[in-house]
Amino acid sequence: MASKPGPLTRWPWHDLGNYKYALVAPWAAYSTYSFAAAKVRGEEGDLLSFFVLPTVLLRLLYTQLWISIARHQTARSKHRIVSKSLDFDQVDRERNWDDQIILTALLYYVFNSVMPMTQGLPWWNSGGLVLTVLLHLGPVEFLYYWIHRALHHHYLYARYHSHHHASIVTEPITSVIHPFAEEAVYFGLFAIPLLTMMATGTGSVAVANGYLVYIDFMNYLGHCNFELVPKVLFDMFPPLKFLMYTPSFHSLHHTQFRTNYSLFVPFYDYLYGTMDKSSEDLYERTLHRREEAPDVVHLTHLTAPGSLLHTRLGFASVASAPLVSGSFTAALALAERPLAVLASVLGRTAFRSEANRMGKLSSETWVVPRYSSQYTSKKDGYAVSRLIEKAVSDAEASGATVLTLGLLNQGYEMNRNGELYVIRKPGLKTKIVDGTSLAVAAVLHTIPRGAKDVLLLGKESKVVRVLAQALCEREIQVRVADEHLHETLKQQLSPELQSHLALSWSYSSKVWLVGDGLTALEQERAQPGVHFVPYSQFPPMNTRGDCVYHSTPALVVPDSYENLHACENWLPRRVMSAWRAAGIVHALEKWAGHECGDAVTGVDKAWRAALAHGFRPYDVHGQHHDGAKLQANAIAN
Repeated sequence: MASKPGPLTRWPWHDLGNYKYALVAPWAAYSTYSFAAAKVRGEEGDLLSFFVLPTVLLRLLYTQLWISIARHQTARSKHRIVSKSLDFDQVDRERNWDDQIILTALLYYVFNSVMPMTQGLPWWNSGGLVLTVLLHLGPVEFLYYWIHRALHHHYLYARYHSHHHASIVTEPITSVIHPFAEEAVYFGLFAIPLLTMMATGTGSVAVANGYLVYIDFMNYLGHCNFELVPKVLFDMFPPLKFLMYTPSFHSLHHTQFRTNYSLFVPFYDYLYGTMDKSSEDLYERTLHRREEAPDVVHLTHLTAPGSLLHTRLGFASVASAPLVSGSFTAALALAERPLAVLASVLGRTAFRSEANRMGKLSSETWVVPRYSSQYTSKKDGYAVSRLIEKAVSDAEASGATVLTLGLLNQGYEMNRNGELYVIRKPGLKTKIVDGTSLAVAAVLHTIPRGAKDVLLLGKESKVVRVLAQALCEREIQVRVADEHLHETLKQQLSPELQSHLALSWSYSSKVWLVGDGLTALEQERAQPGVHFVPYSQFPPMNTRGDCVYHSTPALVVPDSYENLHACENWLPRRVMSAWRAAGIVHALEKWAGHECGDAVTGVDKAWRAALAHGFRPYDVHGQHHDGAKLQANAIAN
């Protein structure tokens, strides 16, 4: 919202949410039916109305491509223009970027139905193209320049244009985030070439829709926050700088506010003396900007169908909320399947998804383009292992001091909790961190206060061993129902601690510590009100409505942790898995050793360090079965 919202700020269909697309549906159905019926009769159907729907779909698709490409480029940092933080508030503010596409479609349908001159247009007319170019360079750009300057007057700025300028760090879709009244004015400007073309009989379907594509392209170009216009274009044709802006040119308008007002053609800024003097210098510096070396790399992977579109490079509004199950996720999975196949075929290395900063420490998230099911598959296991090993090498080559292994990237069968890479390369400079110490610490601080005993269920693992040791040291009785697990844990405990470990087939404990593989049969044995506390990377698949389900080990990130605007799998906003946080703490503390294989940093040591750097405990007390469904689909595949 603008700082002082004026009249007609809200879009008419604001309260409809995604149901706003229902406004287009009747028009699309009617135009498609009419076109098909005309063809059956041997007549020429109306091309303009027929192509509205394909154009809408095309614009939605390439807008999403612009979002994904821009986010990937800014995560790489190469050619990035503004390095400030983008937050969840901006993502929420810009989630209605498709409103202007819907408005365009409705206007095209309405004008086509009431104005005979827009009906029966040919596919192409070169005269209309020339007319559109001239009118855009002249009246449209000229009027926009002065309207834009007027919008920066404090009265109009506070009531309208401040909504757009709330985004200092721009994304492609920032370009179309305006109050309804302001957007309506822009539509009136863009209608000048279109209506003139129709009135002069030079209209065509290709130019009418191509003009929309051009506007979108230039809008997204100017707000993508990375420089991609090659200098060779301006070297070959120097006057081009008056006719075409660059991303760095327009970024100065968002950082300086009182310069570079032009729409797409900088000529008017040169003419009226409002061009920022640093425009060319910023353009040159951005073009030569190199990738920043990360201090920490967190290596994760895709989980369930829908998770690819839930990454930061996917759907922005989806990524800004926890990964959920249900019909919406099923729809995402359907849309994702072609992309998943492409990722498996072309994904020969992990891709950068996110770049963050905490003070002077820079961190990145890399995603292995493989699903959980591929990690556990005998067919794909070796290929996945090679991908992880390559990511470790790439992280070292990039200068990362720490690499954390998230989710199944640290499986014992896969790489012995990361130790395999240290064995193969003893001189590995990047420290491998599996995050066991901090994960166990997070579990300990999730157990309800006053608990005297816990039931420990799951398979034998490094986390289980360290967790059992820590519980016994705190004189909490640990009950184990599996004989093999009991014997394994007993052998690692000192004699004085073994009395706190018991083999028991009683399921009367009020606190259950659960790992992967918790079955529905085991849960049926729990009494109502039992607290299920996961110590695993993944949450329980099945849940009961009369029990309490706690979060997987996680921490709330410090306020100083910047550029975080995507949720980590099923976790809520600004909450990070303990395994990911462990790498950041490891780097901040400059600990020299690895934490992989059997090596452990120390539960209390890791916890104190995390709190000292601003991390806070996280748990969702009272998260019952409905809340747990947010997590359950993460291991469905």
